[in-house]
Amino acid sequence: MTLFARLSAGAAASALAIGFALPASAQQAGIQIAVVADDGRALPDVEVLVENPGIGFRRIVRSDAQGLARVEGLTTAGEYRVSAQASDRFEPGEPARLSLRANFSSSVTLRLVPAGTAIVVTGRRGITALNSVNAEVSASLGREELVALPIEGRDVLGALIRLPGVVPSTGFFPEAPSISINGSNGLDTHYLIDGLDNNENFLGGIKFPVPLGFTREVTVLANSYSAAYGRTANGIVNYTTPSGTNDYHGEVYALVRPGRPFDARSPFPRRDLSGNPVGESFERYQAGASLGGPIVRDRTFFYANFEYTRDRNVQIVDAPALGTVANVTGNNQFYLGSLRLDHRLTADWTLGLRANVGRVTIDRPGGGLGGGNVTFPSAGSDQDRFSTLVAATASYSGDVWSYDGALQFSRFRWNYGKPKGPAGPQVTIRDPSGLTVGVVGHPGFVFDDVEESWQTTHRVQRRLGNHRLRFGADLIHSDFSLLGGGNPDGNYIVDLTASQLSQLAAGGRGLALSADDVLALDPAVANYSVELRPQSFGTGQTQIAFYVEDEWQLSPRLTATFGVRWDYDSLTAKGGGGDYDNVAPRLALNYRPDARSTLRFGAGIFTGKLSYAVISDALQRNTTSAGFLTQLGSLQAQGIIPAGTDVSALTFAGNLGVSPPCATVSTCPTPAEVQALRETATLGEARILGPTGYRSPWSLQLSGGYQYQANDTLTLSADLVYSRTHNLVRLRDLNAPAPFTPNLANLTDANIALLRAQQDNAARFALAEALGLVRSQAAADATRPVALVAGGARQITVSETAGESEYRALILQLAKARGSDAYAFRLSYTLSKLSNDTDDINFRASNSNDFSAEWGPSANDRRHVISAVGYLYPLKGLTLSVAGLFQSGQPVNLVPDARIFGTQDLNGDGASFGENFVGNSDRYPGAARNSARLPWSATVDVGLRYAIPAFDGRIELSADVFNLFNANNESGFANAATTSNQVQFGGGAPFVQRNAGPPRQFQFGAAWKF
Repeated sequence: MTLFARLSAGAAASALAIGFALPASAQQAGIQIAVVADDGRALPDVEVLVENPGIGFRRIVRSDAQGLARVEGLTTAGEYRVSAQASDRFEPGEPARLSLRANFSSSVTLRLVPAGTAIVVTGRRGITALNSVNAEVSASLGREELVALPIEGRDVLGALIRLPGVVPSTGFFPEAPSISINGSNGLDTHYLIDGLDNNENFLGGIKFPVPLGFTREVTVLANSYSAAYGRTANGIVNYTTPSGTNDYHGEVYALVRPGRPFDARSPFPRRDLSGNPVGESFERYQAGASLGGPIVRDRTFFYANFEYTRDRNVQIVDAPALGTVANVTGNNQFYLGSLRLDHRLTADWTLGLRANVGRVTIDRPGGGLGGGNVTFPSAGSDQDRFSTLVAATASYSGDVWSYDGALQFSRFRWNYGKPKGPAGPQVTIRDPSGLTVGVVGHPGFVFDDVEESWQTTHRVQRRLGNHRLRFGADLIHSDFSLLGGGNPDGNYIVDLTASQLSQLAAGGRGLALSADDVLALDPAVANYSVELRPQSFGTGQTQIAFYVEDEWQLSPRLTATFGVRWDYDSLTAKGGGGDYDNVAPRLALNYRPDARSTLRFGAGIFTGKLSYAVISDALQRNTTSAGFLTQLGSLQAQGIIPAGTDVSALTFAGNLGVSPPCATVSTCPTPAEVQALRETATLGEARILGPTGYRSPWSLQLSGGYQYQANDTLTLSADLVYSRTHNLVRLRDLNAPAPFTPNLANLTDANIALLRAQQDNAARFALAEALGLVRSQAAADATRPVALVAGGARQITVSETAGESEYRALILQLAKARGSDAYAFRLSYTLSKLSNDTDDINFRASNSNDFSAEWGPSANDRRHVISAVGYLYPLKGLTLSVAGLFQSGQPVNLVPDARIFGTQDLNGDGASFGENFVGNSDRYPGAARNSARLPWSATVDVGLRYAIPAFDGRIELSADVFNLFNANNESGFANAATTSNQVQFGGGAPFVQRNAGPPRQFQFGAAWKF
């Protein structure tokens, strides 16, 4: 018995009862085996051994008349070996060794030579790893590649940029997913663990952040995948989790990113793993352990993983006007625990259990990354992202029938701004010049979302001659509850005199300065707002899918897969009729001209879902006041809202912020007194539910590809991909003013000089208005379909599902497995173009709903992407990995400069709530959307691993260097749209760099692996 086996015997015994008492989640996979002669002829009636010593699995199958054999209903645990049985006809050859992917049938080709023929075995001779089953355009990272790659903070999601079709994403809030597939919004991606849902469905990001220690393999499905997959019109990320085997295995590790002075300096902020900006003081410490092995040999197995991360970031509260310049320290913490149990009930039935628990807290202690950051700790907050997933399934593997079914419960709580202090008002302090010199009190808003979901999936497969028929059903029901809105205790913007500022500074309160200290001075009030309805509200979302698929082996070389899937999303019925006609046919053809190559073609319809935020925003930013209902009635009378619509069904008593006028704090009404203004408060923007409901997004996808196995380790491929997506979400203003086009004839250099020479923005605006370059809000309001009334809204917006996008790509890949060589590599080049007329659910047209003028490059469009990853194994135990990512520049949106026009709102339609996320303000006169480009970006990362045998295992030391050459990349890194360099002033204004890719950074680790 090994050292570890002795230490873990007690834990295994205690887990035994759990293994038998609970059903568990076996992740169904399959293997299709083609048995061919060396010249490519199909070989029937050959016995093939499929075995997995790690779990005690062994099965013999026989190739049919087309030389094919298949095993379904397999667990992803352990490593499978596939080999022809020795006979007097053929030599058995070298076994194929493969790890299976959840919800996928891997294909293996065994090339046999006549008995008595001499065989020289080199590496993996006789085995091809081509996809000879379907037309799926996908790429994967296995465990061996993942542990060798330089990956910051063991964040598997960030490692996917090494795969073709995946790039770092420009998102629309800091915590948005860090990757984009096919140039699309990262929130369009569907995330799975072992084929089951892992999306937080409020916006669409990842729910449980799967760490490296609980990832056996991760796959990106970009196009033309099976009808078993859905709920996105774009790409899918599917994690396959590790499992226990008959041998105990695991690791204990520690990892540190020490920061300065190892890291290079940069004037721009970095990002932590949550996507929030951090400074040069940033440090990260990680530790964890994993353990897998048998509970009962050959029958019951366990795998457990726990990882802890702590980020440390020192920020500055720089408020000298209040007598305070001091450091505050924030500590992010990640607790990620996972467990998987597998139990072979019989030779054909497998059961298991998977549980994931994540507790992630992002600390906002106040302050910021440089001078002028004046938020005090009392106005700080924590962001909690708490996830729990428990999944149980069972699978059956028979000669004719196979089945797998699953039941998963998940809970996700996202408290975006949990106050560090008690409830109370927020106070923003301005000095006599109008400059903000301090923010104290409450964070100023509430966003506390809870999502609870149940999912069940069932799939039956039957072999019928040359057909394999699959029937599947997938149901998810989610209940949401959001406590949201502003601050019910009030948010103040106050103007202090020099004397009052001196009084606060002399008080010596320092970082303990509170809202009460400021309000006690009875300062002048510039603005006072109170949340009148800080209520919790929500609704449910049910997603139903049924599919049928026929994999038809037309000949030994040609496979055709016909499928059809139907999806329904209950959110499409909010406000109107639901979208029931989402019938999505799919076709895949796979032709194998010889044993070393495949040709594939795919075509189909792929249906997505709505993010719950579309409905939640329409509830939260809504009102049932009499004035607003009157406005809606007028819009209906004009035909803007369809006749016969019950307008009351479009409204909801959502959150409502009111700003009553008052001169000083003592004259402001109390929050209780402000309640009387509920019916008369006017809103800049109100949002309603869709009068005719919503449509599910869908895409038409076409793909054609070729794979060639040059030898036993070298594979080449080429794919052409086309996707046209419809029904993307965007915002329409039902009360939009008439279109306004600036008079470009007056936009001369001389006039621009005159505008710049004006003393203030009011004077600039007056001159620009006289030149026909801007329009006032009053003039715009006069052209709106309905006038602003007490209790009503200026903008009456609705989310419409009418956006479109078009993606075209050529993907070239060259991959070499290690084999018996001392090196391996993966090289890919993607030439692509993505155009669309909406980038996000909060995107609106810049001028009077004219979305035809919005068609242009996506924010994540790159024409050229080159990814190169190499692995060297110069000495036993030593691995050197080099990963390069080279991308052409991302688009730039050119916006107006208030220093010329006196405003950025040239057409006077007012700011939209969504502009806080997308940065989609008016564009510079004459400029098309995203019409400029940033330069190329280049990043080279290096990883070094050295393993030393020790303690029945090995000690592995690691060092990673990110951005080895310290390149200053202006795009091509994960970022938020509003802080990126992709928004610049037009009219030939100098480029202003506001952000950059991470500078050179270091990470060091040590692990005991056994």
